[in-house]
Amino acid sequence: MTQDNEILVLYYSRHGSVREMATQVARGIESIDNACAILRTVPAVSTVTEASEDSIPESGDPFVTEEDLRRCAGLALGSPTRFGNMAAPMKYFLDSTSAIWLNGSLAGKPAAVFTSSSSMHGGQESTLLSMQIPLMHHGMLIVGIPYTEEALSRTRSGGTPYGASHVAGVANDLPLSDEERALCRALGSRLAWAATRLATPGGQTR
Repeated sequence: MTQDNEILVLYYSRHGSVREMATQVARGIESIDNACAILRTVPAVSTVTEASEDSIPESGDPFVTEEDLRRCAGLALGSPTRFGNMAAPMKYFLDSTSAIWLNGSLAGKPAAVFTSSSSMHGGQESTLLSMQIPLMHHGMLIVGIPYTEEALSRTRSGGTPYGASHVAGVANDLPLSDEERALCRALGSRLAWAATRLATPGGQTR
């Protein structure tokens, strides 16, 4: 029996939109044979980034560990948009991954990104691109959404070739549109497809 490749879906969500996107990405991952999704989050940080939440969250998905990163066959990274960049808790976590970078644990593995903003032009694409930069420093292979996905041409809300996105509204209460859900699942399945092939003998290039 073939062991499933674990794809880490790592996100930070303040109002729930990115969490729902993570769930849809995970559904896409698990539509691919020999792939399973592992959902993890990161703790919130204080305004001076000198303190974070307790090591065990009160509810929801567990906080990510270094072992989760080392073990994963691929990574989907999600964060809300903050002035065209990822949220501080996600950046704070990524800044702590030097040991993972030094031993090359993520090198040669595929990665994808997703985000949510309150407005249509709230910096989604710059956020997705900025999230890709530390992953490239880790040596990861970036997976986007090609225009062969029909929902990318139909969407009137979120969705970009750089990764999945969602427009949550000024009150952060808009549900994911049909196209946004479809693109999240497409991103997850594409990521898992790449991970399962790279995990085959001789398939991964570092």
